[in-house]
Amino acid sequence: MQLKEAKILVIDDDEDVLTALRLLLKPKVDLVIVEKNPNALQGILSKQDFDVVILDMNFNGLVNTGNEGIFWLNKIKLWKPATDVILITAYGDIDLAIRSLKEGASDFLVKPWKNEKLLESIAEILTKKKKARNFKIKLNSATEIIGDSEPMQEVFVKLKKVAPTDANILVLGENGTGKDLIARSIHENSLRKNKPFVKVDVGALTSTLFESELFGYKKGAFTDAREDRKGRFEAANGGTLFLDEIGNISLRQQARLLTVLQNRQVTPLGSNEAVSVDIRLICATNLSLSDLADENKFRKDLMYRINTVDLMIPPLRDRGSDLTLLAHHFVKLYTEKYNKETFNLDPEFLKKLKTHPFPGNVRELQYALEKAVIMAEGSVLYAEDLAFSPIEQQTESDLKLKTTNLDAVEKNTILKVIEKNKGNISKSAKELGITRTALYRRLNKYDL
Repeated sequence: MQLKEAKILVIDDDEDVLTALRLLLKPKVDLVIVEKNPNALQGILSKQDFDVVILDMNFNGLVNTGNEGIFWLNKIKLWKPATDVILITAYGDIDLAIRSLKEGASDFLVKPWKNEKLLESIAEILTKKKKARNFKIKLNSATEIIGDSEPMQEVFVKLKKVAPTDANILVLGENGTGKDLIARSIHENSLRKNKPFVKVDVGALTSTLFESELFGYKKGAFTDAREDRKGRFEAANGGTLFLDEIGNISLRQQARLLTVLQNRQVTPLGSNEAVSVDIRLICATNLSLSDLADENKFRKDLMYRINTVDLMIPPLRDRGSDLTLLAHHFVKLYTEKYNKETFNLDPEFLKKLKTHPFPGNVRELQYALEKAVIMAEGSVLYAEDLAFSPIEQQTESDLKLKTTNLDAVEKNTILKVIEKNKGNISKSAKELGITRTALYRRLNKYDL
């Protein structure tokens, strides 16, 4: 989307600000509407969709805390979850900036703003929207990946590049992040999309079942082999083979798999004749690359075979406003499934979601919202309707241990760069190779 196609809403109680922004934006965008009273927000948003809302943080308040801006930000995200919000204030404060970004704002600017910076911020938001929209259109035929956050945009960009190729892909990520969905999306956007997509949870296969399931067998090969049976490699011939939990197979199984991938041939149990196979391989694991690099656990030569390109799927806790988008999506999904009336989400319900760490990621969120929809009474989901699984909560301490070392390195790097640039966020973000918004999110993550 280009700037000239954008629809912008400005909410500020200062007439001079409204005039300045209207004069700046009118010749550059498709539509700009200005409004002095934030109480008119719901009515305006019900009649017109906007790409970006520029929102003041203080309205006729004696104390300039920014609480009014945060309040209306949450309302906008409740009414229109996909709308991006840029918050502006005359009282620059890094804590306030971090808080606003944590609540789902796309950017934070201090008055008096620089016109070029404001236009740059809007353009960056529109670019991300276009990338997400262009890629998600291709996915919606059978699968839908929901996410407008920066980490998911990075995944989308990689997906768009690798899907049309025949490169072997390794999908990395914690349990519940959606690795299965990513694998299916790669297949659906590949040149093999009209051929089979075959999934195997190899981590659940015993040593005996591993070969018979993957490579097939001939009648009489073992006691229960009453007829010839193709293995999963042959079943996926011409299409995509997805091996889930690849990090859990034994070294012996890894050796057998490596031989097949090198030769592109399988020999069914009970046969001496090799069968050629043509597959595109996608593997997934919840182990890290450092764990897979341990040759006592995983063969390096197999690692190179399966990992032409790796895709790291971010955990839900790092996906910012995607949590709200996913919440609305799942509530709508289960409202329709269970023939319930349409629900509104109470602000405290959303607040409870945002403060939960979600060690079980999107899968945990999905199950929690399904349960909430089933058990809720009335037309509003309240915080008390939301219950999280005690099974997932037991893993929170393990989750913290896993990320400690990496987080410490990132935190120290950020601190050094900000100190070097004497607190200048724009310069620090540029040196770190990330956007200002991404840097604010990391500052919030580490309570800096």
